[in-house]
Amino acid sequence: MNDSEIEGFRQTLLQLRSELHALQTIAKDATQTVELDQASVGRLSRMDALQGQEMALETQRRRQQQLQRIEGALRRMESGDYGDCFVCGRPIDTRRLAVDPTHTRCTQCVDR
Repeated sequence: MNDSEIEGFRQTLLQLRSELHALQTIAKDATQTVELDQASVGRLSRMDALQGQEMALETQRRRQQQLQRIEGALRRMESGDYGDCFVCGRPIDTRRLAVDPTHTRCTQCVDR
């Protein structure tokens, strides 16, 4: 993989990281504790609110995992290991990285 391809993936990763940070900031209110005031919120409405809160928490957890994968890919770029399979050490196809630049295994090792 050449330097311009790596730089393209770096820009993609930085953009994704920025978008995820922005989404986390926006979504903070959705994970707040659901009020217990039954007078203002009916039982079904409260159940909907609790379900919405659980979904927001799961989304937040997935975003955090994606951010960790992005940070790992950026660290591998700095160390010169980006694009190499964790399992066999062979280069990961750039088409695979174009789909998800955080991939750490080549298609042969994923299929095993």
